[in-house]
Amino acid sequence: MPFAQIYLMEGRTEEQKRAVIEKVSAALVEAVDAPIANVRVWITEVPKENWGIAGVTAKDLGR
Repeated sequence: MPFAQIYLMEGRTEEQKRAVIEKVSAALVEAVDAPIANVRVWITEVPKENWGIAGVTAKDLGR
C-alpha cells in the first residue's frame, strides 16, 4: 500500500489540497502500478511560525 506524507505550510485552500491528493495519488499509481484504492496521501499543515527557512521562521519572512 503506497503511502505519501506531504508537509505544507498552512494557508493552502481546500481545493489546492484536494489537487495535491489527486495528483500525488495518480503519480503513485503510475510509478508503482498500485491500485488507486490502495493509495493513501496524508497532508500535514505546519504553522508558519514552526517552519524555518535559513534560520528564520516563515512567518517572520512574511511567507
